[in-house]
Amino acid sequence: QETLVGKYGEGAKLIYELKDQGGELLALRYDLTVPFARYLAMNKVTKMKRYHVAKVYRRDNPATTRGRYREFYQCDFDIAGQFDPMIPDAECLKIVHEILSDLQLGDFVIKVNDRRILNGVFAVCGVPESKFIPACTTVDKLDKVPWEEVRSEMVGEKGLSPEAADRIGEYVQLHGGLDLIEQLLQDPKLSQNKVAKEGLGDMKLLFEYLTLFGITEKISFDLSLARGLDYYTGVIFEAVLLQQDNEHLQEPASVGSVAGGGRYDGLVGMFDPKGRKVPCVGVSIGIERIFSILEQRLEASGEKLRTTETQVLVATPQKHLLAARMKLISELWDAGIKAEMLYKRDPKLLKQLQYCEDTGIPLAAIVGEQELADGVVKLRDVATRKEVRM
Repeated sequence: QETLVGKYGEGAKLIYELKDQGGELLALRYDLTVPFARYLAMNKVTKMKRYHVAKVYRRDNPATTRGRYREFYQCDFDIAGQFDPMIPDAECLKIVHEILSDLQLGDFVIKVNDRRILNGVFAVCGVPESKFIPACTTVDKLDKVPWEEVRSEMVGEKGLSPEAADRIGEYVQLHGGLDLIEQLLQDPKLSQNKVAKEGLGDMKLLFEYLTLFGITEKISFDLSLARGLDYYTGVIFEAVLLQQDNEHLQEPASVGSVAGGGRYDGLVGMFDPKGRKVPCVGVSIGIERIFSILEQRLEASGEKLRTTETQVLVATPQKHLLAARMKLISELWDAGIKAEMLYKRDPKLLKQLQYCEDTGIPLAAIVGEQELADGVVKLRDVATRKEVRM
């Protein structure tokens, strides 16, 4: 359990805690990032690039229609190691762009910000450093609730002064591209803040690299993006699917965030007994979220998705031919052909062909008494009903 505690900010209340029989305090992993950092530290790995698809657990209120579960898959991609600024970061964004484009999920935008810029904004707006993380968590809700609600939470629950909250509001509602970065670099207050200036300098570099990768039209530098996790230290990003106007869907498929990530340079050091740091940047893609969109899309279009890779069904037209089917299917399997047969001793031919149509199996290999006598197999194309003897 102590591996996970103190890494997630407000997310900590969703950690799935367990007590085992021996009374040891355990918890299920909340994401794949913290275990990855622990792995790097334990094995003294200072350079690594890897992806990992696995389950994570959150003691959340499930909303299965929106793709929110207590047990779900994430696909993470991380680059760990000491490299020049923003080169690996740009590659991570390129990968997210590539995945979302290839999956054809519709229009999306990848929001990008930097923890250092946010902290700079909080500092110049008069927020004490002890309240940076709570302020971050509140700002992070801006994509779900209007600014008025975020402001009242800042003042009411997080104890910020109304003036500070209003000043923060002027910044966090800004979003744009290189032009906005230039504008903020000229900002009299923000440009005086060392941390923010560093963040803005790197953001400018990132946008230059993203321009070279040809993906800036889908990237938005968004000051409201905060990401609620404590371990981010630099650039942060989140990919959001934009509203599809689809008249077939009763409710709009607003699934929201499908991928998120950022730079976490201090996390590995937390697990290293000597505190050795390994800088890291990574992305996490929510697999169920993407599935729920694809499923809704499929339902709306009325298309049928083929759920099997079976190439051929071995079928028999008369009774007492199970042995012939078993021999033939065994030959096909040994030859590396994906074959199936019905688990019935004497199925009717119509049933077998119907099964092919239902599951989208393209071919049926039919062996009847005549075929056995002639030493042939009748191969039937299920869709066109053409048959050849071989």
